[in-house]
Amino acid sequence: MPVPAAVHVLVLGGTTEARRLAESLAGDRGVRVTTSLAGRVAAPRMPPGEVRVGGFGGPEGLAAWVREHGVDALIDATHPFAAAMSRNAAEAAALAHVPLLALCRPGWVAQDGDRWHSAGSLAEAAGLLPALGERVFLTTGRMGLAAFAGAGLDALWFLVRSVDAPEPPCPARMEVLLDRGPFDLDGERELLRRHRIDVLVTKDSGGDATAPKLTAAREAGIPVVVVRRPPVPEGVPVARTPDEAARWVARLHASG
Repeated sequence: MPVPAAVHVLVLGGTTEARRLAESLAGDRGVRVTTSLAGRVAAPRMPPGEVRVGGFGGPEGLAAWVREHGVDALIDATHPFAAAMSRNAAEAAALAHVPLLALCRPGWVAQDGDRWHSAGSLAEAAGLLPALGERVFLTTGRMGLAAFAGAGLDALWFLVRSVDAPEPPCPARMEVLLDRGPFDLDGERELLRRHRIDVLVTKDSGGDATAPKLTAAREAGIPVVVVRRPPVPEGVPVARTPDEAARWVARLHASG
């Protein structure tokens, strides 16, 4: 019986789940894995297997790359808030006629004692702040800080945590904390206490790496503005864990 050829999987990465998936697939001799990184982080954690860095030039460019490099399957394991890239992946998969899977970690769920305020965008989150607090712990990353740079927020003080230094426009009164998760609960408790934080802003990224800030805020009775994540493009199947995505690839390989 002939052995199926290796399946070439292109993982659109940049997340912990993408790296773990690449680690799993790289150990399978029946799979060739290439991870694509956007290149927005100065020193990314490199996954095993082949790696490319940079954009594709829209869905047409991604579809062309898929065809030229013999990609058999596409996995969108980008950040839950990378909505434009997810749309491009869905369109590219259709253009190139390859199967697409979204690897998307589950979102966070409010617990007893949480004081969450839901927002549909960064701009909406910014609009909620004046009524909630004066010292803001902003953990939405370095992109999109312009939403918090409006004149109506000049009285607020922001602690901005991000992997790389943000670029203007930024909040008028701001301190930057350059750090990369995972973060532990004791550290988050101390950070809230030391900076006298009275409101937290975060995106519903899900996962464990940055979840301790939510526990620390709940313990301190601090309100949390949670920006809702965009939906996965319609019709795209979803895996919630790297193991689930790896099984999806295994089924493709078995089907030849």
